[in-house]
Amino acid sequence: MRLRHFLLLMCIPLLSTQAQVDFNRFFYDKTMRVDYHHIGTKGEERITLDKVFQEGPWPGSTVNLIDTLNLGMFLVRVFDVQSGMLLYSRGYSTVFNEWQTTAEAGSGVWKTFHESVRFPFPRRTVQVTISRRDDHLIFREKFSTVIDPNDPTQVIAETQFPPFEVIDLMDNGDIHKNVDIVIIGDGYAAEDMEKFKKDAKHFNDVMFDTEPFKERAKDFNVRAVCAVSPQSGIDVPDRNVWKNTAIGSMYNTFGSPRYVLTESNRELRDIAAAAPYDFICILINDSRYGGGGIYQLYTTTYVNETHEGQEWQRDYVYVHEFGHSFGGLGDEYYSSSTGYDEFYPEGVEPWEPNVTRLLHAPHVKWEAYLTPGIDMPTDWGKAEYDKIRAELGTMDRLADDYYEKRAPLFTRMREISQNKELLGKVGAFEGAGYVSEGMYRPSLDCRMFSLSLTDFCPVCRAAIERQIDFYAN
Repeated sequence: MRLRHFLLLMCIPLLSTQAQVDFNRFFYDKTMRVDYHHIGTKGEERITLDKVFQEGPWPGSTVNLIDTLNLGMFLVRVFDVQSGMLLYSRGYSTVFNEWQTTAEAGSGVWKTFHESVRFPFPRRTVQVTISRRDDHLIFREKFSTVIDPNDPTQVIAETQFPPFEVIDLMDNGDIHKNVDIVIIGDGYAAEDMEKFKKDAKHFNDVMFDTEPFKERAKDFNVRAVCAVSPQSGIDVPDRNVWKNTAIGSMYNTFGSPRYVLTESNRELRDIAAAAPYDFICILINDSRYGGGGIYQLYTTTYVNETHEGQEWQRDYVYVHEFGHSFGGLGDEYYSSSTGYDEFYPEGVEPWEPNVTRLLHAPHVKWEAYLTPGIDMPTDWGKAEYDKIRAELGTMDRLADDYYEKRAPLFTRMREISQNKELLGKVGAFEGAGYVSEGMYRPSLDCRMFSLSLTDFCPVCRAAIERQIDFYAN
């Protein structure tokens, strides 16, 4: 039975043969945004409708409307009520589903998160459903509502986004035929705006100096919204630092000092609506190492590196986190503490394309990329690596002498992860997804594994390129 589900997971993108939807017949070239509340605790959830908005031009493809990538924990579907036809679908993940794996949720606490789904503005009444994967990765419906786009009591005519300046960083033409990224700053006060513009340009340059984005740069448009915060910097709860910012980003998400997210979804979406966007990148005007990325939601990246010679780390974070939100990639490292409790449960194959439980060895989801003859699983010197990792784990990352003490240990870990006999090969390397044993990644090293400016491995690169191809057509 499990093998059947595994094969189904791998075949879904190939079996999505529904005829393409006639965009102009069913949609206007505008965007509908459906806001809702996601309420629950571990193992339980409710979804309730909040508000429905009309936004500006639809930024996505007008051809690829049905999701064929099969990524994300949730799936939104839009059906034409009159014909029953599926008009649009998209996989995505949320802060809520991550929070459900924390000790707080496990203790029975209930919380509410504000979320949004966006799709082309329908010409006539539609049914919108939201489904979630079960333990076999099958989507099960959790919410359904009917929306009449011509009913002014249901749909708010225009999003009232703040009048912030929007600048073009890359303009390659038609928003329907390119990936559209919007960069938003948080913790940038009015006097920080020139800094924000420089930061936005810097990180955009970093992204498009990294493959495969460099090679596919002409398939992207990038804009920056100069969101003004009342104060500089963001919340750092474990230091009792609290700031008033445009979109409420904060460190210490789920108790992890370096995990930066925002729960101010409505404010974020209102600001982002100033520009056409498929993906959101948030620059954090603060100096603690940190960031975050959730598939089809947003990324966050700190921008102020105060340790001389370590500026490359913020560049790493920006691209790494975009790997999550854009490519649907999972973390391949397993050496850092997180606030999660069983993020990847035993016996359940992850949906992310670059991590696996290897439940069906020697078969693996990235079988098409395997190096011929490679051992499955693949021995890579993990025992020594883990010994060094344990020593690093005892060190205070926020201490002034952290980088000095880390250097020799970090160097040896890099030597192991750069073993020339294994580098570039694709197999099943144990240690991934915050789990030391029983979880595997495709390659010895990758931008999703080590804290370095190494390239994406072949499996991760292929996932990113599939996403680009889906949007740029």
